[in-house]
Amino acid sequence: MEIYINRAISIGIAKTINILLIFVMFFEFILFPAPVLAQEVDKNTNLSDLIKLSYTFKEDAPQFINKLPENEDSKVKWSGVFAVTAYNSEAGQCDDAPCITANGFNLCENGVEDSIATNMLPFGTKVRIPELFGERIFIVRDRMNKRYYEHFDVWMVDHSAAVKFGLKIAKVEILK
Repeated sequence: MEIYINRAISIGIAKTINILLIFVMFFEFILFPAPVLAQEVDKNTNLSDLIKLSYTFKEDAPQFINKLPENEDSKVKWSGVFAVTAYNSEAGQCDDAPCITANGFNLCENGVEDSIATNMLPFGTKVRIPELFGERIFIVRDRMNKRYYEHFDVWMVDHSAAVKFGLKIAKVEILK
């Protein structure tokens, strides 16, 4: 006499599921030991400082996906990698008053290459681009076309120097 067993799934499917579960467990706990790494972070960091820091970023600056943590000694609020170009005070690159920035600063009278245009930071924000300009500090004084949001445009006196500068991708540090 044959006995029939009602099974919800076949033995072949059950074996496949077991193999997949073993693979997932191996992958999760052996290759990516997230819980172990999380314990190491908890030992070395103060959680309340991290929470305060995240609220500071939300209030003082826009959120960016590519910002990098910085050392407090360098007085860097946050940094990220962005496109950097250069421009001049020429009618073809600016509006009808090419020497006057969006915040009313006169670039031609000042003549110092310390101004930068960007749409993502408030006027007066101090910025450094160490890979390209060393320790020189720029001040946000101008705006760009609204299609260039995560972009920095450095003002230069000489047209040929700005053309030669071209487009560069560099780490930009936003200072406190």
